[in-house]
Amino acid sequence: MTRLASLPAAWQPQAAEFRCLHCGTLITGNPRISGVLHRNHCPLCLWSRHMDLHRPGDRLAACRSLMSPVGLTLKLSRKKYNPFTQGELMLVHRCVDCGKLSINRIAADDDPQRILNVLHQFPHLDPVAHQQLTQPDIQILGSAEQVLVQARLFGSRA
Repeated sequence: MTRLASLPAAWQPQAAEFRCLHCGTLITGNPRISGVLHRNHCPLCLWSRHMDLHRPGDRLAACRSLMSPVGLTLKLSRKKYNPFTQGELMLVHRCVDCGKLSINRIAADDDPQRILNVLHQFPHLDPVAHQQLTQPDIQILGSAEQVLVQARLFGSRA
């Protein structure tokens, strides 16, 4: 039995296509292409839509507004002695309407250059976004972590 087949019906991936509301690109939700179970952002412009309320894939959010990619972070490890630099690279989205933050997996087909651009845009965000993103549970990566981000996106250089 495959990992996908063993998931409850509510957690089965959505393979339907959708159109990015930001750039208009037609996107597949097929996990064999994206490498993620719940495609929630455009692989080209990285914008998302506020769809989920309680957990990935629940599609219960009433807002439905666009979510801008505003930063990068690392998924915090549950291991007590793991350094901060050991987590999975994640995108941080912020709803342009209600301001909700969402941390999302980077998909296999996401544009790595756009991901690097998100890393460099953080200092240029408005003060409200800056304040919202400087929370103890979100550690936004900055220019100092560029080597780390490049290694995660392109592999380590010897």
